[in-house]
Parts: sequence; C-alpha cells; structure tokens
Amino acid sequence: METVQAALWVVILLVALALIFDFMNGFHDAANSIATVVSTGVLKPAQAVVFAAFFNFVAIFIFHLSVAATVGKGIVQPGIVDTHVVFGALVGAITWNVITWYYGIPSSSSHALIGGIVGAVIAKAGAGALVSAGIMKTVAFIFVSPLLGFLLGSLMMVAVAHIFRRARPSKVDKWFRRLQLVSAGAYSLGHGGNDAQKTIGIIWMMLIATGYASTADKSPPTWTVISCYMAIGLGTMFGGWRIVKTMGQKITKLKPVGGFCAETGGAMTLFLATTLGIPVSTTHTITGAIVGVGSTQRASAVRWGVAGNIIWAWVLTIPASAFVAAVAYWVSFQVFE
Repeated sequence: METVQAALWVVILLVALALIFDFMNGFHDAANSIATVVSTGVLKPAQAVVFAAFFNFVAIFIFHLSVAATVGKGIVQPGIVDTHVVFGALVGAITWNVITWYYGIPSSSSHALIGGIVGAVIAKAGAGALVSAGIMKTVAFIFVSPLLGFLLGSLMMVAVAHIFRRARPSKVDKWFRRLQLVSAGAYSLGHGGNDAQKTIGIIWMMLIATGYASTADKSPPTWTVISCYMAIGLGTMFGGWRIVKTMGQKITKLKPVGGFCAETGGAMTLFLATTLGIPVSTTHTITGAIVGVGSTQRASAVRWGVAGNIIWAWVLTIPASAFVAAVAYWVSFQVFE
C-alpha cells in the first residue's frame, strides 16, 4: 500500500511539474502572440495578454489532439519511458526556458521539451529507443515552419500592397488596426492548439508509463486536456515582457498592415502543423513571418544581426535541453532508484 501511495505521489508531482512547464510555455511564448499587436499600438499590453489567453484556451474546442498523440506515443518506443525519463525531460526543458527568458531570447519551448525527452531517453536506453519518424518530422519543421511563415508572411504583404495600392495610407492603417484583432486571435488559437498539446502529450506519456492510462487509449484523460489549456492560458496572461520588445521592435518595425500579414502567415502555418500532428515552434513560426514581412519592404528593414542571434538560440535549444535532461535523468535514477 505504501509503495502504491508513493508511486501516486510521484505521478502527482510530475503532473504538477508538467503544468509548471506549460505555464512557463505560455509565459515564455506570450510574446509570440502579442508582440506584433502591441508593437503596432492596436492593443495595450494588458489588453493583449487577456485577449491572447482567451484564444489560447478556446483552442481546446477547435483542434483534434494530433500533436498530443505525436508527443505521447510517437517520439519514444513503448516501454522505455518511466518517471525518471519524464523528470529529466521536464527539468531540461524548464531550465532552458528560464535561461532564454532571463536573457530575453525568443527560443522554442516546444523544441526544449522535445530535446528534453530525447536527452533523457538516450541517457536511459540509447538513441535506438527513439521513434525516428516522429523525431524526423519534428526536426524537419524546425526549418519548415520559419520558412513557411516567411513565405506566407511575405506573400500576404505583397498581396495586400497590391490590393490596397490606390487606398490612402491613413485609411489602410485604420482598416488593418481592426483586422489585426482577427489575425492576432487566429495566431493565439494556433499557439494554444499546438503548444498546450505538447504538455498534454508528455503527461499522457507518463500516465501510460505508470499504468494510469493505456497505449490503446485514443485520447488522454479529459482532466489533462482542460488543465493544460488552462495552464498555458494563465501563463500567457502573465506574459513574457522581456521577449516582447525583441519580437515586436528589434527584428523589424511593424505597422498594423505588417502585423496583420505576419500573424496571418504564422497562424496558417500553425493550423497546418497542428492538423498534421507536428509539434512546431510558435517562436520559429512568427519570427519567420515577421522577417518575411520586413523583407518585402527592403532587406535593410530587417535587423539581420538580431535575427541571427535568435537562430543561434534555435540551433542550441535541442542539444542544450537534451544535455540538461540527461544529467537530470542520471541524478534522479541515482537518488531514487
């Protein structure tokens, strides 16, 4: 009986740690949802975070749990995951999130989590325990999502410029201040739909490993879905103000029309990835879209040095979080096994 109770407490503590990660994910990535709408002056920061948090949670009613299934069942071979692996993965992801948040670097919480899972699993059972198909499509979209965001953002900007070429700038600005509310809402839907599901996936993974769920289940317990969407919404409400300035002003100066095009291009990318069940980075996606919008004006409109620093953070995210996760797994195994 004591052993069963101890195991239950371990599960409860790991669920709490996962929800802390989810909250930090919303906190860390809030800038991705609100940076453009704040930097263009359409909404005040306090209004923007409430607006984004609302749509983060509403995504629960929009998207199928395809991303959660990929993370929960499509990254690691069955029977490999245990509580030590989950602990290591979460510690690796949270550590990288804290470091990048502190320095105001828009890195990917999503890939920090994937890196954490990979590092902990390799520390336990080697690279052969990973599901190559799940890993490869996740890695592929490290490059695809910002490129697709860039392409869609720039095409949207070119199309809008052509359609409104004879309209007065003041009138265009007025229209797109309103339309940006639509694009910001759509992007926040995509953010909530993709990112909350990653945490649902790792909790589902742990519940399967500990016997509280079965691999035959088509979806995780309802309480995991609701709690994860609530956690990411609350994280967004508290916001990641250190990163807002980088995303909204340092890469390129945006006007409402540019903000609309960037958010719409980013939202389309997130909707596609979530439908396909691919965990992608909202940071990568919106950065690519913002750069795409800026580049349609002129190459010098983009501060490529800032964009380059962000890319370096992307490159380091998976190996850095994987390393920390591997160490955390080893410590957990040595202390508690």
